[in-house]
Amino acid sequence: MLTNTQLNKYADVLLWGLKKARIGAFKNEDVVMVQFDLPAVELAEFLHGKLLDMGVHPVMRSGRTTIMEHDFYDKSDANQLVFRGSWDEELFKNLNGRIFLHAPTSLTHLADIDPKRIGKVAVAMKPFRDIMRKREEKGALGWTLCLVPTDELARQAKLDVEHYTEQVIKACYLDQPDPVEAWETVYNDALDIKKWINSLDVQHYHVASENIDLKITPGDQRKWIGISGHNIPSFELFISPDWRGTTGTYFANQPSFRSGNYVEGVKLTFQDGVVSETKAEKGESFTQQQLDMDAGARRVGEFSLTDKRFSKIDRFMASTLYDENFGGDNGNCHLAVGASYSDTFDGDPSTLTEETKRELGFNDSALHWDLVNTEPKTVTAHLKSGKDMVVYEDGMFKH
Repeated sequence: MLTNTQLNKYADVLLWGLKKARIGAFKNEDVVMVQFDLPAVELAEFLHGKLLDMGVHPVMRSGRTTIMEHDFYDKSDANQLVFRGSWDEELFKNLNGRIFLHAPTSLTHLADIDPKRIGKVAVAMKPFRDIMRKREEKGALGWTLCLVPTDELARQAKLDVEHYTEQVIKACYLDQPDPVEAWETVYNDALDIKKWINSLDVQHYHVASENIDLKITPGDQRKWIGISGHNIPSFELFISPDWRGTTGTYFANQPSFRSGNYVEGVKLTFQDGVVSETKAEKGESFTQQQLDMDAGARRVGEFSLTDKRFSKIDRFMASTLYDENFGGDNGNCHLAVGASYSDTFDGDPSTLTEETKRELGFNDSALHWDLVNTEPKTVTAHLKSGKDMVVYEDGMFKH
């Protein structure tokens, strides 16, 4: 497991990410919430002390245990299932920072729960996410998250805990004398790629691999973003496209653990921007019900590419945070069905209204599900000038 020296470095990297992820600087008296699973309590303790040193107010919140979470979904009546405390709403309205420490002790403990109940909770909690999104758009909130190794994560990834932990250490640069400096280098290198790809006047992208044949339309007033501190680690660059221009077939060759369920081999067919056909080798019923969560769940919210030159992750990690940043031999792309990210708007996100978002093709949903493909692939930009340009191949941006 992680040593105290590594946990101390990890906390420094998370605070770097938190500060990068916020438009405005943190001030004394700001409120920062740290949400953590119980196995991550030691990292939470390091963060608590460092947040006090920053002069902010840390609010520490432990998440439900596996048993508590199963009981919640299994035993809650109709009112308990969608209950939102007014005190929570008041807290979220005043949050300036949020850090989540993900350390699950089970990844499949909700497999016997009706997915509709899981979907109802996601929809009920969406107002809290909307509050945070609006605060982030105004520069009043920064957030980041990370993973702490557990026996369950290692088991599901088919690794022993030692090797699983080594992947985390490599991915987060915790083996470097100054991990924050290493992240700052990656951050600056990514700026050049974003500047280049955002300078292209793209009509649409064509994504091609053995099992993908997909057209993605970026839409108006969009920009590629990423490696911005929000996730530790994060090596992906992504865009929230105009969902209405998505056509073709997408396949996730990486398994996915979501809401206590296991899903494998998801294949989605898009027609006129909406998933018209869904198949999955495992967990197909769960997948179908996730896509029925609300009107936006069958639309694209994000398209992402990871450059293998940045990422040292080369094993399946049974965690979307890591799997969507897979480097390996071919890099990866991932497609998220559900909610868009308004910070991919090429302008001031705080000026966006719900009507403007709809007009621009930003998607709204309680769902945001990242589905990862690590096959060798080519992404070709079809420019408005009529020219074609390969922008991603052999796991790298072609800049």
